[in-house]
Amino acid sequence: MFQGAGFDADRFSEFHWLVVEEDVVLDKEPEARAVPVLFMDMREDFGRIEPHKGRFPSALEGSLFFFLLAPWESWSTMPEVDWRGFRVPWVYTVDSDIFVRPSSPPSADTLNWEDRVYDDGYGGTVEVERPLELRLSDEAKTEVTVWDQHRWAMVEQAKRTVLFETPIAHFLVRAFLAEGVDEFLAHITTIEAALGLQSDYQKNLRISSDRHKGMRATNRMRGRVAGLLGERRYADQYETLFNVRSAFLHGRAMNAISTGERVLARSLARQVVEALILATQTGTISSREDFLDDLLDKGAPMIRATGGAPS
Repeated sequence: MFQGAGFDADRFSEFHWLVVEEDVVLDKEPEARAVPVLFMDMREDFGRIEPHKGRFPSALEGSLFFFLLAPWESWSTMPEVDWRGFRVPWVYTVDSDIFVRPSSPPSADTLNWEDRVYDDGYGGTVEVERPLELRLSDEAKTEVTVWDQHRWAMVEQAKRTVLFETPIAHFLVRAFLAEGVDEFLAHITTIEAALGLQSDYQKNLRISSDRHKGMRATNRMRGRVAGLLGERRYADQYETLFNVRSAFLHGRAMNAISTGERVLARSLARQVVEALILATQTGTISSREDFLDDLLDKGAPMIRATGGAPS
């Protein structure tokens, strides 16, 4: 297919690769799979936005969501550079369908390299090019083994429950793939997708009776964070991050978002999602609203204690 293109397998082999396999049903005839542009419905709205469509294939993004539940921000030895332990610059898809034309193979130059100089042991030096590393602590080597097939099954089961009917996974993956303030905002939105209700702002949408009438939406979120994670300090962390988010969105004067705030947003979002997954293991949850109301029942006394903000 690409006789004039080079493929440097030696350089590519110096990197770690995430390989995801997916079975896809062939729902089109061979000619439509080979030249799909000739079979497009020109009446279709090509400018429409699919709100939850990912950057990469859904099977891959599902795998990224699973790996992002690991505490990379705690394992990172240089969070001021990047809290991530890995990056996904692009995806190359191999399709076993003989009627689908493969895309051109990428170049190894699209990946991150750095020059390293070593002593050759004979008084000279050797200069080599090697992949750029995002350094992790020694604990990561042993702790990452927890993310195994059993853990995968647990996460997949949780994603099928009512607690994950909102786009929690979507925003956690968006935060990983984003840069700068978009990363920060996506992490805050992950928490809101996990613990927020539309009825927090539109009371007429409530299904069950409101046990905390008069409580502002922000304090409802604070209460649920505290109730889910078991301590008032997590509610205070959310409030700090929410204020930074609000200052940005509403155009108020603000300082740069610090490394500490950036990493805290990632950490709190991850812990909230992880706690929701664990909650699905304790029994059947019939209603997301009832579950979040129970969290608020637990957390409301915590945020009122020791001088908490009024509801």
